[in-house]
Amino acid sequence: MHQPVLYQEIILALRPQRRGHYIDGTVGLGGHAWGILEASQPDGLLLGLDVDPYALELAELRLAEFGQRATLIRASYTDLPAQLENIGWQAVDGILLDLGVSSLQLDTPQRGFSFRSDAPLDMRYDPDNPVRAVDLVNSLPESDIADILYRYGEERRSRQVARAIVAARPVLTTKQLAGVVSSVTMSGRKGLHPATRTFQAFRIAVNRELDALEKFLPQAVSALAPQARLAVISFHSLEDRIVKHYFRRESTGCLCPPKQPQCTCGHEAQLRLLTKRPTRPGNSETDSNPRSRSARLRVAQKL
Repeated sequence: MHQPVLYQEIILALRPQRRGHYIDGTVGLGGHAWGILEASQPDGLLLGLDVDPYALELAELRLAEFGQRATLIRASYTDLPAQLENIGWQAVDGILLDLGVSSLQLDTPQRGFSFRSDAPLDMRYDPDNPVRAVDLVNSLPESDIADILYRYGEERRSRQVARAIVAARPVLTTKQLAGVVSSVTMSGRKGLHPATRTFQAFRIAVNRELDALEKFLPQAVSALAPQARLAVISFHSLEDRIVKHYFRRESTGCLCPPKQPQCTCGHEAQLRLLTKRPTRPGNSETDSNPRSRSARLRVAQKL
């Protein structure tokens, strides 16, 4: 059975209780959701959201033992207010957002997330999303591709890679794209495959991941009951930076410049930081699940 990243840390952070109401915004295969429901026996409730219908099918099987305590809906976590209204929840006692690509997505070749097997360039979490990676790779101007690679992949040789991609078009498969990138750039730190940053960049662009995260965070805080907690697991610095800055801002009162004699912003803190530094997986977890090595957990509590 799939073991989700930082499983015990999430259960400790969210403190599931009986009669509690909890949200898993990226329910995936249901691993974290199972733990939340188990810990909130006998009557804690969970709302699980995901845009991936294949993941939801498996999550429904995994959570079937909890019956009506688990409500799973195919929807984006950015649609949180509407989904809460639909099921009649006013406030919740804990929210989890796990931003990682699931093993199901990575290990299903036809989804096109990985260069380890040859498949059409897709990379969509939601198969109804009209934009695929192949569309961006083969239609965008070279300058736009370079911007995507630099902004979302932090690829230092973004212009060279973009130039090579445009010269090789049409680029239709994962292996083809990986080969083009490998021809103009070298392995990253710790033997990172040369195409890793490019694949990350196009995946983020296809799914608009950073925009979604920025939209979700204030929605989540608004949905929390007093003393409830929000936990976010990120897997690269771009996501983690957004979460860190938002948590820091919303745990601060006045945001006026330090030398300003009187506050004029009217900002009031909404959160208390529970993790000044992100929680990382231990050696035993990274040994058993190497994909967890980049996970970072940040937790905040509603005031």
